[in-house]
Amino acid sequence: MAETDQAPPPSDQLAAMNLTDTVEKHAFSDRVLIRSIVGRPDGGAGLAGQRVRAGGWVKTGREQGKGTFAFLELNDGSCPANLQVIVDTGLAVLSKLVATGTCVVVDGILKVPPEGTRQKIELRVEKVVSVGEVDPAKYPIPKTKLTLEFLRDHLHLRARTNTIAAIARIRNALAFATHSFFQEHNFLYVHTPILTTSDCEGAGEMFQVTTLISESEKLEKELIKNPPPSEVDMEAARQVVSERGEAVKQLKAAKASKSEITASVAELNKAKENLSKLEERSKLKPGIPKKDGKIDYTQDFFARQAFLTVSGQLQVETYACAVSNVYTFGPTFRAEHSHTSRHLAEFWMVEPEIAFADLQDDMNCAEAYVKYMCNWLLDKCLDDMQFMAKSYDKGCIDRLRMVASIPFVRISYTEAVELLEEAVKGGKKFENEVKWGIDLASEHERSPLLFITTQRE
Repeated sequence: MAETDQAPPPSDQLAAMNLTDTVEKHAFSDRVLIRSIVGRPDGGAGLAGQRVRAGGWVKTGREQGKGTFAFLELNDGSCPANLQVIVDTGLAVLSKLVATGTCVVVDGILKVPPEGTRQKIELRVEKVVSVGEVDPAKYPIPKTKLTLEFLRDHLHLRARTNTIAAIARIRNALAFATHSFFQEHNFLYVHTPILTTSDCEGAGEMFQVTTLISESEKLEKELIKNPPPSEVDMEAARQVVSERGEAVKQLKAAKASKSEITASVAELNKAKENLSKLEERSKLKPGIPKKDGKIDYTQDFFARQAFLTVSGQLQVETYACAVSNVYTFGPTFRAEHSHTSRHLAEFWMVEPEIAFADLQDDMNCAEAYVKYMCNWLLDKCLDDMQFMAKSYDKGCIDRLRMVASIPFVRISYTEAVELLEEAVKGGKKFENEVKWGIDLASEHERSPLLFITTQRE
C-alpha cells in the first residue's frame, strides 16, 4: 500500500481508539453486526453489559439443563466467527430455535462467559423478536462439512456455508480494493458494455446474444394455433379486392352520390388491407429466418450479430485517448470448452489503460496493484484467509505475504528462455518444448513474481 506522510499512532493508542464501550449499530437497522462484537481485538469482552439486538442464522444449537435453556451459535455473515446466544425456555419454544438454519432475531445483554470457555463474550437473550423455522429433515445444509459439488445443487442456500460466505467476503474486499487502488492513483472508472458487436480477442470464443430462437419458437406455436393462409384463402381475398374495385368503377361511371362512392372506396381499402395482411402471414415460415442460405440477422433484436463481451479493452482504450488513465472492472465471458482453472465461462476482469506510458510504467502499475490487493486481504480479511488456509490451502497466507513483500523480478524474453533451458538441463520436464521463439506456456510461468520485459524479436 502507499505510504503516508504521517506515522501511525502507537499500538496502545490504536487499541484505545478501537475498543469503545459502545457497540456499533448497523446504519439502517436496530441490529448490531456480529462482526462489531466478536471481531474486536478483545473478542467483544469490552462490550459486556451492553444491550443489543442481534440477528442471524443458527449454525449449531442444543438444548441444555433438561430443556431449561438453549445454546445457539449465531452467524449473520458479517464475519466467520459466531456469537454464542443463550435463550431460556420461558422466552420461546427451544425446539424451534436449535435447528441448523433457523433464522432468529433476539434482544439481550452481552455478558462475559465463565472462565475456561472458548468464547470471550455471549448474549443472554431477554426477548425473542422473531423466528424463521426450518424443518431439520428437509434442510439440505447440515452442520457437517460439505463438498463443493454438493453445494452446486443447492445454490440458493450455499452462501450460508462457511466456505461460500468466506469467498463472498473475500471477493467483496478484492472488488473494493480494486476501486480503491485505481481511485487513489487517479484512474477514471469506465463502464464498458456487456453486450457488444466487437470481438476484442479475435479468437471466435464469444457467447452470442440473440432473440431469433425465442421469436422462432413463439412463431411456431402461433402458426400451430393460427395456420398461415392457404392459396385458396389468398385467391378468395384477391377476388374480393377485384370485386370491390369493379364496384367503385361502376359507381363512378353511373355518377352515383359522393356518399355512395366514399362507402364503396372504404370497402375496397378494407379488402386491400385484408389482402396485405394475408400476404404478410403467408410469408411466415417456422424456424430461424434465413436470407440467401444464411441466418438473417436483420430480423434479430439489434439487426446484426451481438455477443457477450470478452473484453472491455477496445472501448476503454478510446477513453484513454481522451481522459488519460482509465480502467474497467466487470464481468467477462468466454465460450471456451477448456475445463481448467485458467478457463472460465464467466469471470471478472480488471483492464487498466495508461496514456503516455511505456512498458516499465505498465509493469510498475501491475506490481503495485497486485501488492496492494495482497496487503488488503491480509489487513481486511485475515480471518477469512485463515479459514481458507485451514480448510483448503495451507500456504495461501504465506504466499500473500511473500508477494506483498518481495520485489518482482524483471527479465527479458531471451533471459527467460535461457533460465528454462537451464532448468531442463537440471532435470526439469515440460510438456511444451523449450526453445527460443516459442510462446511461453502457463507451465513456463510458474513464478508469481516475474515480469517478461521484452518480447522476442
